[in-house]
Amino acid sequence: MSEATNKTVEQTCLNCDYTIDENFCRHCGQKRFKRIDKKYVTDEIQYLLIHTNKGFLYTIKKLIKSPGKTAREFIEGNRVNHYKPLLLTFILSGISAFISFKIIGLASIMKEFYTGQHLNSPFMNDYLAISTGYNSFIMLGLIPIFALTTWIAFHKWRANYYEHIVMNAYILSTYTLVSILFVYPILFLLRHNLSYFATIVSFASLIVPFILIWFFKGYYPEKPLKQVVWRVLATLGLTLVAFGILMVTLMIGIFIYLITQGPEALEYIKPGGAA
Repeated sequence: MSEATNKTVEQTCLNCDYTIDENFCRHCGQKRFKRIDKKYVTDEIQYLLIHTNKGFLYTIKKLIKSPGKTAREFIEGNRVNHYKPLLLTFILSGISAFISFKIIGLASIMKEFYTGQHLNSPFMNDYLAISTGYNSFIMLGLIPIFALTTWIAFHKWRANYYEHIVMNAYILSTYTLVSILFVYPILFLLRHNLSYFATIVSFASLIVPFILIWFFKGYYPEKPLKQVVWRVLATLGLTLVAFGILMVTLMIGIFIYLITQGPEALEYIKPGGAA
């Protein structure tokens, strides 16, 4: 049966029982039934690769050039060619985690480093190693908090809280890209030298203020650089306060839990305690 003939034959939609006389159901959007064959699978794979690569690589290229301008384009409605920001962040975080664990072994190396310092409890060694190794996913989960801090710091510049969630998705994507392209290759080369490795890990977070200034100056090109810098500093201060509150709450919760587990569990949080 030819394509032209196929379009004229009526079908009953298998989703909503509406009559289909074209390629899609006018009522629910269900595609006309077609038996799955080689052509169907080939077309699906081709669409997936072309569609994904087009939006993904396009957005990556735009982020590398100007993350702030890219975010502003998306927020202001130019979205057809852009990859969805939250999905982009999730995918880049997954790539970052894969490189961190499978190629570099970041968490295990940092645990070895912290244990060798003989300064922390086994709990702190595990916490520091896990927070470092899972950094990309932890930051992904904290986007709502980051968005709150940037929204407060930049609230006079008209963007709402949900737009700041999108902004922070782009900011995290940019940070993750910088880590993948520049920080991780250095860590890979230094993975057998604990001291240098830990130094690079410690100083890697210092790129965050520069990324924030780069981003918001691109998002607000009409604003003086000095105003952008002051608001970025306010953002960093608010973030430290938010992290302090979060950490205290987390530590209290863990301490209460360990108390309920008995004396042996408390050794886990004592310096020099059993691992």
